[in-house]
Amino acid sequence: MSEKPIPDDSIAETEVDGGGDPVVAALGKNLAWDTTENLPAGLQGAELIKAHVKRLPNAPGVYRMFDANGDVLYVGKAANLKKRVTNYAQGRGHSNRITRMIGLTTAMEFVTTRTETEALLLEANLIKRLRPRFNVLMRDDKSFPYILITGNHEAPGIFKHRGAQTRKGDYFGPFASATAVGRTINALQRAFLLRTCTDSVYESRTRPCLLYQIKRCSGPCTGEISPEDYGELVKEAKAFLSGRSRSVQATMSKTMQEAADELDFERAAIIRDRIAALTAIQSHQGINPQTVEEADVFAIQQQGGMTCIQVFFFRTGQNWGNRAYFPKADPVLEPSDVLGAFISQFYDNKPVPRLILTSETLPEADLLAEALSLKAPRKVTVTRPQRGERRDLVEHALSNAKEALGRRLAETSSQARLMAGMAEALQLSRVPRRVEVYDNSHIMGTNAVGAMIVAGPEGFAKNQYRKFNIKSETATPGDDFAMMREVMERRFSRLVKEEGIPDRSADRGDEDADTLPAWPDLLLIDGGLGQLNAVMTALRELGVDKAVDVVGIAKGIDRDAGRERFFIPGKPDFTLPPRDPVLYFIQRLRDEAHRFAIGSHRARRKKEMVRNPLDEIAGIGPARKRALLHHFGSAKGVARAALEDLQKVDGISESMARQIHDHFRQSG
Repeated sequence: MSEKPIPDDSIAETEVDGGGDPVVAALGKNLAWDTTENLPAGLQGAELIKAHVKRLPNAPGVYRMFDANGDVLYVGKAANLKKRVTNYAQGRGHSNRITRMIGLTTAMEFVTTRTETEALLLEANLIKRLRPRFNVLMRDDKSFPYILITGNHEAPGIFKHRGAQTRKGDYFGPFASATAVGRTINALQRAFLLRTCTDSVYESRTRPCLLYQIKRCSGPCTGEISPEDYGELVKEAKAFLSGRSRSVQATMSKTMQEAADELDFERAAIIRDRIAALTAIQSHQGINPQTVEEADVFAIQQQGGMTCIQVFFFRTGQNWGNRAYFPKADPVLEPSDVLGAFISQFYDNKPVPRLILTSETLPEADLLAEALSLKAPRKVTVTRPQRGERRDLVEHALSNAKEALGRRLAETSSQARLMAGMAEALQLSRVPRRVEVYDNSHIMGTNAVGAMIVAGPEGFAKNQYRKFNIKSETATPGDDFAMMREVMERRFSRLVKEEGIPDRSADRGDEDADTLPAWPDLLLIDGGLGQLNAVMTALRELGVDKAVDVVGIAKGIDRDAGRERFFIPGKPDFTLPPRDPVLYFIQRLRDEAHRFAIGSHRARRKKEMVRNPLDEIAGIGPARKRALLHHFGSAKGVARAALEDLQKVDGISESMARQIHDHFRQSG
């Protein structure tokens, strides 16, 4: 058997960059442990592992197992590399999944570390980046949203923030979803009257905006409130988000009473409304613990070969929501093992709280706590509570995990039956695991957008959706066939480059049956024979027309739902019975694609409508744009300005002023 060579560059130089983690980044190149020298050729599986064992040290570290294609099968850590890897070589007591993994192993690589704690951090780092198919894997690793109160402006604003926390200011969270952040910010606007406009809009205002009129902003942009009073509002908002909600409410209640005693009923009514908004925020939090200031709660539930982990976030004594995860894990693994592996990956790119509560006693809880304490950096406690309020929080998370898993099992079972029924009804070569549906949207050819939605065994995979802004300058505006060809060319040329062309005759196996593959098994095209022919032409030119099944869906007579005609290359067109569940399922897929395409088109059209004329001038970046708007008040003011007036703006040279002046005169 021929082996794909493993790259020569060491793991510590290339893949173990730490992702900003100081502990992982500290692992140097000298820690790579080479055991491949003088190994007999052609070894595989347990025999290969036995040959490696003889050369391994009795030291902590991380090991990787590769298949014949050079893909990573598994990443593991060990307090003693020699003892841990020896277990694989013995060939007994393994589950079917591990036995299969050992049989596929054609190469191994090792990295020793100074401590087992460093090995745990390195293992989590590599699993997140390499995503080996035999490890416990997080499927949803989107960053969590936060609330940001900016700190680099005379009038700090309150915003939703996701991603790296590089902007100066105070961050509060994490929140479980963007919806929770948006709802909370809306309530905070009513409670503290902080601005939510961008800095450029703030600087260009000449009169209060609508938010001021409806009492959701105090109007600092036009001096409706003094900087000192606005600063007090900011201080109150920070105190509330920092957990001092009772003291903030008590102070506001006292101020309201004082205003009422002074017969200033208008001011008292404003404060009353602010207090009501604070109460609304607190009711949105759900359960707010009395004895837990900062903690994450993890609860795991397993059933039917699936795993659900429910995570609740508590910060500053308030519940900031929860999220359900469905990690990929071997069903034979114990819940405690899955939960421990999940938590070690979970905090790879997230802030670590002081307390982590779990529904299971983790086998390496002390080691995990030590590793997370290095990341924090402060003492982190990982524990399974036995009584009191902390136990109640875990029980609440566990009941949510059971409910979420029950819903997912029902949806998955139904989806699997529908996928199998669709394969039979559409005469597909096999039951699809990944279905991609395509649609176009435009108005008379303008702002044209192609849309792709994805469905799999567990329903719509919205993190896989893609939109394509149509770029072709040679196609006739409104030519749907040309649009579809462009979408296919862009989608599949990139897919071939990144993934190669799959061998559809090969057995897919069942080791990744619960994951969504990169290549689609089926393309559903919203359109008739013409659209289908355009798609097939593009796929043939790329050499992938045999790698995927393609079906066109034409709207029925009078565009009635239920009378759709289906077109398959090389076969006569046909319809499905009007009340066929498969037909309803396909209609749902097509409608979702249509919804996504329309939404993407409207977003692009809206962006075109609100485009600032200054954006069209070469050399006008955010700083110059802000200076011009601040000086003249609006883009119209810039357009009407004389050349001499333009030269008076900071950052605008004589040549730039002439360029701006000529742009508006020529376009006019």
